[in-house]
Amino acid sequence: MTSRVKNGLLAGLSATVVVAAVEAVNMFVLKMFPAFPLMVAKMFGMPGNVAAGWAIHIFMGVVVLGLAFAFLYDRLPTKVPTAKGIAFAVGTWVLLMGYAIMVVPDQKLLPSGGLEIIGWMLATHAIFGAVLGSTYGRLLRQDKMHVHPVGAAPAH
Repeated sequence: MTSRVKNGLLAGLSATVVVAAVEAVNMFVLKMFPAFPLMVAKMFGMPGNVAAGWAIHIFMGVVVLGLAFAFLYDRLPTKVPTAKGIAFAVGTWVLLMGYAIMVVPDQKLLPSGGLEIIGWMLATHAIFGAVLGSTYGRLLRQDKMHVHPVGAAPAH
């Protein structure tokens, strides 16, 4: 597995775990916003299926977004990994909102008066992006520290 793929998956996993924990607190303790996994399940034609919503959410965060970030990393603005992650995640939020509002408005993915959920989703995407970018940047630095010159052998 190439380091870009490995780093993207690991960064996606760490960011997804953090956001899943934040969303779990919202779902089971605070109950301030509608559960995002339920909206994901509805988006994929499985309304009410929380397990499917969590599974899709985790897959999208780890595999789809983690790999997409790894391959877009060099093209994203700024030189700061955390800022790159936030820019990427806010971009995915914009695409998600465009899909939810313009492409499938009949499904009523967002609840009535859904400004709070839109803000909540923006905040969780920003958290996701910050963790994604900082983790990916750390993994990238680690990889660069362990690169040997072409044709050289390690000292031991």
